[in-house]
Amino acid sequence: MQSPAAHRGHQSLGTMGTLAPSRVILLTYLLAALELTCLFMQFSILPYLSRRLGLDSVAFGYLQTTFGVLQLLGGPVFGRFADQHGARAALSLSFLAASAFYLLLAAACSPALPGVLLLFISRLPSPFMHTLPAAQMIITDLTGPKERPAALGRLGLCFGIGMILGSLLGGTLSTSCGIHCPAVAAFMANLLGAVFSFTCIPANTKGASVDAKATQPGKPKASLFDLKAITHLLLLPGVLPVFIVKVASGFPSGLFIVMFSIISMDFFQLEASQSGYIMSFFGILQMVTQGLVIGRLSRHFSEGALLRASVLVFIMVGLGMALMSNILHFCFLMPGLVFSLCVLNVVTDSMLTKAVSAADTGTMLGLCASVQPLTRTVGPTIGGLLYRSFGVPIFGHVQLAVNFLIFLFLWRKPVSRNRDKAE
Repeated sequence: MQSPAAHRGHQSLGTMGTLAPSRVILLTYLLAALELTCLFMQFSILPYLSRRLGLDSVAFGYLQTTFGVLQLLGGPVFGRFADQHGARAALSLSFLAASAFYLLLAAACSPALPGVLLLFISRLPSPFMHTLPAAQMIITDLTGPKERPAALGRLGLCFGIGMILGSLLGGTLSTSCGIHCPAVAAFMANLLGAVFSFTCIPANTKGASVDAKATQPGKPKASLFDLKAITHLLLLPGVLPVFIVKVASGFPSGLFIVMFSIISMDFFQLEASQSGYIMSFFGILQMVTQGLVIGRLSRHFSEGALLRASVLVFIMVGLGMALMSNILHFCFLMPGLVFSLCVLNVVTDSMLTKAVSAADTGTMLGLCASVQPLTRTVGPTIGGLLYRSFGVPIFGHVQLAVNFLIFLFLWRKPVSRNRDKAE
């Protein structure tokens, strides 16, 4: 039997005369993998480009913080834009913004141009670079409540593919063709993504009834920057506790991941190539967990049970991180760490989109997309202070303590709601 969300998608897509919903979802996965590949290509060359331009570690930190702050501020606004203007406009905007980002990054590689200035200017389009939330919005609109966790989980497969391919291509292209080559390739790939988004993705995936409700006659058009409307979503029943759990539970692990490049050199004594192998292993684990494991688990367990399981595994991993002394120990902990991170993100995204109306799923996903930029913004400062003062074990202690308190909260007051029947 077809789910209501899928039926709405058929109605919307049928009126457009474009691809069937299943093919739109498949194209969305491919476009997400394309953009993530380009993003990790950029990550692989950015430290070397910064060093070539003469930036020290402090200036490089400012560069990363600028990117994180702009994405943090742009997430909710981009979500509002997606709700008001539709999936096609949002996805196309994201790819066009990324194209400008990579074009400026390529220009910064030229010795004839002011590289440092262009490198910082290249961060300016980042508030609109939210391809993953746009993809989540499309998948949320075109899947029913029961299929949603598995469908959202498959985006992790795209993330893993992007991490592996992007890291490999970035290093290979920069070594063989020059440091500007990955940026040029990413620019061309994102232009191609914008073309496919504009020509193949339907203008609206929410359905005619939702669109009519959002544009009632005589009702003033809501502003993209209406902070009251954005924060109002967090005050809806069942939203704020889940959002707090999403932020707080994953934050300690986020601190460790932000600091991993330094920890891998200082604590684990790894070479650059060895760190790359570890990140590839992380990507493969993420692909398997989100692409295969979460979908099967979601068919047998409730979202509340999966959320509690992820927090419980976080606690055990935190204990192990507090006691680990070499890279082999960390490799044994990585499957549990990846499992918890993936389940936490997928399940909370699914729960939060079910807790709001279909007209507000983009804004909610935009809020969810701001969580990682928040960690990237404050993580280097907080993580650096903790690492310098207490060493690597402090990350495990913080993760254990925070998630233990969250587990007690979830045990006494479950945040899940059985909304499937209501939808």
